[in-house]
Amino acid sequence: MKRSSGAIALAGLLLAAACAGQAAGPARSWYAAHDGVAPRADRIYVCHAFGCARKTAVSYSGKDLAMLRRILAKGRASPAAERKAIAEAVAWAERKAGPIVGSEGDVGGFDLHNSGVPGQMDCIDEATNTTSVLLLAADRKYLAHHTVSRPVARGFFLDGRYPHATAVVRSSDGSAYAVDSWPEANGKKPIVQPLDAWFAERS
Repeated sequence: MKRSSGAIALAGLLLAAACAGQAAGPARSWYAAHDGVAPRADRIYVCHAFGCARKTAVSYSGKDLAMLRRILAKGRASPAAERKAIAEAVAWAERKAGPIVGSEGDVGGFDLHNSGVPGQMDCIDEATNTTSVLLLAADRKYLAHHTVSRPVARGFFLDGRYPHATAVVRSSDGSAYAVDSWPEANGKKPIVQPLDAWFAERS
């Protein structure tokens, strides 16, 4: 029996509401549920090979932390400016991790033929890694206008969309934004947009 368009629309609204609620949760709660490892001191654990199948430790030296701070300081003027700086910081962090993880050639977007390949990342890996970089920055007070929220997911097949996850930050005015590294190749700036707009997109 066919599902009515109203039922599907209602299901979509319920899913979006649930995911938006998750974005308000603690970011560190994501790791245990997705086989990740939260940042520790000056180290993050970069997920790769799809679904966080592999984790490689990447340490941040004093010089690295100073660079991360300088990049994010470009956004001190406003939340909008900080979101641009966040995108730049995430891209820089990916380039830093590339030679250590072997992810310099990570392909952006839907790329199932690379599933299980070390250095290649799906959206779970990307959401986890972006969240780790942002938590590293937040723990050091490098973010002036945003807090780091738990990643969220969209798409559940019934609405015709493939499941997809993204990192999330929340502005000082309460607005949530997706910081989505998955569509782009390694070292490119993630797509930063209002979370509602991200939920409305089709993967």
